[in-house]
Amino acid sequence: MGRLMARLLGLVFSALFVLASCAAPPPSPQTGPDGKPLPKVYWIRSSQKAEIQFSMLDSVNALREAAGKPPVELDPKLNAAAATHSRDMAVQNRPWHFGSDGSSPIDRIRRVGYEGELVGETISETYETEVETLAAWMDKPTTREVILDPDARKMGFAWHQESNGKIWWTLVLGT
Repeated sequence: MGRLMARLLGLVFSALFVLASCAAPPPSPQTGPDGKPLPKVYWIRSSQKAEIQFSMLDSVNALREAAGKPPVELDPKLNAAAATHSRDMAVQNRPWHFGSDGSSPIDRIRRVGYEGELVGETISETYETEVETLAAWMDKPTTREVILDPDARKMGFAWHQESNGKIWWTLVLGT
């Protein structure tokens, strides 16, 4: 019986190997005129808002915990300030910290009625996911300092996605 079982297993593995070798190779990424891969569009559905915000919150808190910093919690007013700025950056077609009306991050959190102090704001213009964006922020000392600031207790996070897929991310931290 052992010999028969060994033969059957050998046949099964051989068949699996043959089938695996018949599979089409993975498609190569499309490249632009510069030879670099074109960005893959990450589409966000409106039904994913809470899921993405809490995913970012969990990721930020995991990084803060690893750095020995206290956790932050989502704040609806800071979420509103972040959403306003994400839309405004798209209108201006540039990632920067000032609104089209000249407003600063401090002005925006005051407009939504946030009573704490601004710790900082991180922004991005990309086709990447929120996790890839957070990783990029953590690679830069200035945005990393904002995310890991020990005074932060509240977080706002929002985005605006254009019809071409480009995403304008804004993360705001407050005391």
